[in-house]
Amino acid sequence: MQHLAIIPDGNRRWATKNKLESFFGHKKGLNSVRSAIKVCIKNNIKYLSFYTFSLENFRRSEHEKNYLFNLLTTEVTKELPELIKQKIRVKFLGDATYFPKTVHTAIKQIEEQTKDLNVLQLNLLFCYGSQQEMVHAVKTLAQQVKDGKLDINDIDTQKITNSLWTTGIPDPDLIIRTSGATRLSNFLLYQAAYSEFLFLDYFWPEITEQILEKSLYKFTHVQRNFGA
Repeated sequence: MQHLAIIPDGNRRWATKNKLESFFGHKKGLNSVRSAIKVCIKNNIKYLSFYTFSLENFRRSEHEKNYLFNLLTTEVTKELPELIKQKIRVKFLGDATYFPKTVHTAIKQIEEQTKDLNVLQLNLLFCYGSQQEMVHAVKTLAQQVKDGKLDINDIDTQKITNSLWTTGIPDPDLIIRTSGATRLSNFLLYQAAYSEFLFLDYFWPEITEQILEKSLYKFTHVQRNFGA
């Protein structure tokens, strides 16, 4: 396996279940992120992607959005020395025009300081929506055709892949979603064409290294023939 992608769902419901404010769920969920990183490094998985903030999440309250923006950049910045020590590259993938100005500087610093690291690439899908990503790709290719840089007959799946925000990253082998929901919610729709899916009946803060190891074990016993 090269690429594990995760939809870490259920932070707020975990908090409600434990009679806590919602932000405690997001905070607790960071431990599960650390567990996923450890499992990927242990199993020599080179790419780990998290659906950290979708474009649909902008419908949430200003208070919660600001908390999530600050939590993400503050915690990644705090973990930066350890990430560098473990040679983990961090990439923020999404519609950069939506990135809050308050976190722009932190994002640039994090990406710059980890750009040459290669044990694991941690992709944080931030202000991300897969349908919007595909619209972006279509517009990019249409502009190239309009400018005479691309013949319309030369457009193929590789050209589309190269125009996505995830360009250069292999498609996910396995996509895990927690909290019992069985949908992708606008996450890596194009890239998931041949991915395996695993839906877990745990809230994200409940996820441990052991649960993730069991998930990888299930994946290794799936026969993937890609239509052959």
